[in-house]
Amino acid sequence: MGPKTKQTMKKILKNPTPAVEDVITKSKKRTRKVSQSKPQPAFTIGDIEDFQFREDEVKEIRASLLKWYDANRRDLPWRRINDSDDDDRDRKAYAVWVSEIMLQQTRVQTVVNYFNRWMEKWPTVHHLAQASIEEVNEMWAGLGYYRRARFLLEGAKTIVEEGGQFPKSLKDLLRVPGIGEYTAGAIASIAFKEAVPVVDGNVVRVIARLRTISANPKDKETVKTIWRLAGQLVDEDRPGDFNQGLMELGATLCKPLNPNCSTCPISAQCGALLVSKQNPSIVVTDYPTKVAKVKQRLDFSAISVVEILESEEGRMNSKFLLVKRPEEGLLAGLWEFPSVSLNGEEADVDARREAIDDFLKNSFGLNLDIVSREEVGEYVHIFTHIRLKMYIELLVLRSQELRRKEKADMSYKYVDMKTLGSMGLTTGVRKAYNMVQKFKQSRSSLLKTVSS
Repeated sequence: MGPKTKQTMKKILKNPTPAVEDVITKSKKRTRKVSQSKPQPAFTIGDIEDFQFREDEVKEIRASLLKWYDANRRDLPWRRINDSDDDDRDRKAYAVWVSEIMLQQTRVQTVVNYFNRWMEKWPTVHHLAQASIEEVNEMWAGLGYYRRARFLLEGAKTIVEEGGQFPKSLKDLLRVPGIGEYTAGAIASIAFKEAVPVVDGNVVRVIARLRTISANPKDKETVKTIWRLAGQLVDEDRPGDFNQGLMELGATLCKPLNPNCSTCPISAQCGALLVSKQNPSIVVTDYPTKVAKVKQRLDFSAISVVEILESEEGRMNSKFLLVKRPEEGLLAGLWEFPSVSLNGEEADVDARREAIDDFLKNSFGLNLDIVSREEVGEYVHIFTHIRLKMYIELLVLRSQELRRKEKADMSYKYVDMKTLGSMGLTTGVRKAYNMVQKFKQSRSSLLKTVSS
């Protein structure tokens, strides 16, 4: 960046109003002129690459944020472990790792109970390494994004296989399967006091507002720049507390829609707040730029809750058929009721039943000796990019042996009602099971009313 450009940028930063009519993109193409009523970036990505926080700003931000964090930090179980007098850094690193993986795409309030149960069952990385994927999935049930749980298990096994000592630096942590830049930064800074940054969505938002960055927060160059700026701010003496403070600030005060600027400890250094005061058409929430969400794909599936009736000592018992999903793809390796994708199209009852029948016969050679078959209802389950409409039926069959076809590469098992009720099922499977139970109860009540 030449001398004239630097001088121009200094003027912009000193008075960062949206006076620029054209924005030069990275590809050097000019965009159309933008109305003055909309916020413009105080500087472009190209300029940001050469921009540094001033030394006095860094000192003020560090001091103010840490003071605020000490007074306002939330009392969370993983923080208690790290704040303890215990010198076992491996234990603390493990607690940070588990909590950070759980917190990805999950609310803090939800994570607390899951974290406590997890640490009670597997208090160290050595305990976790001995677990099976089925046990881990059951413990994780309800948190969603089950790939995260699989990575925790794979990472634990790798650490134990390579000596059992938790990696103590960012560089070494990144070698563990399932530990990415964010998680490695959190563990290294919080557990091992390494002065490295941690950038999540909250930190992106805080820094974008500090520096009035209107660039797309999902753009690779923007993300790279935010990481570099976050690295400048990390307090060398208390890197873990500073990183947690920055994330805490974004989660509690510097929110996406309703930021509480009046109580923000670093509002004096906030460029977005300054711009909003100078230009009434601009608000703090204009930063960072809003990115359109990916449109969810609508999909459909037929779910058959298959109940097998068995006669034991003159009594009728029942068991349910569960099928294990493939080891790759959505909800990999998890147990569910037999289901068939309807290939993105709605289907009537006859078409759904035909699809289920083909699946049961072709996969298990199951003889459909039907006692009853009833439609239970519909349920829409929301994934990140998929809106799945599930048609649920209750299919009751007479007892028989399942004969899995040689070409069918899937696992299955029978479970009784007690076992099914206590299993760690996914939200969708649990919903289907609860709908069936409610359907049975309502049907039973109706029969009693009619008979009386």
